This record gives sequence, C-alpha cells and structure tokens, in this order.
Amino acid sequence: MKLANHVRRCRFDYGEKTQQELADAVGVTRQTIFAIEKGKFVPSTLLAIKIARYFNKTVEDIFYIVE
Repeated sequence: MKLANHVRRCRFDYGEKTQQELADAVGVTRQTIFAIEKGKFVPSTLLAIKIARYFNKTVEDIFYIVE
C-alpha cells in the first residue's frame, strides 16, 4: 500500500498557490511540499491536518491509500 495525495491539484484549485506559499502557510520547506506531491515523503499527521485545514478540506479529501 502507498499513500497518495491531491496536494498539487488542491494548490491549483485554491487559486494556483505555489509550493512555497503552501509551505510558508503550514511551516515547512518548499522541498517538503514537493516531496509530498511526488509521493516521496509521507507527512506527519500534524502536517497532513495543517495542509487539509489550509485548503478547508478533510485529510481524507487530500490523502488516500493506493493498494
């Protein structure tokens, strides 16, 4: 199983926010957002919740499991 996400799509749906804008809003580096979007890094629960709140969505709306 793998954790996948819709972070990149959410950034564009939410006014075409840059990785840096999202990173600044949730307190991480741009490289962290890049790694999450590419599936190379699994965010902590706290970071996943911060990202979901930023987009006014649930964690499950953004992150999902691929079997």
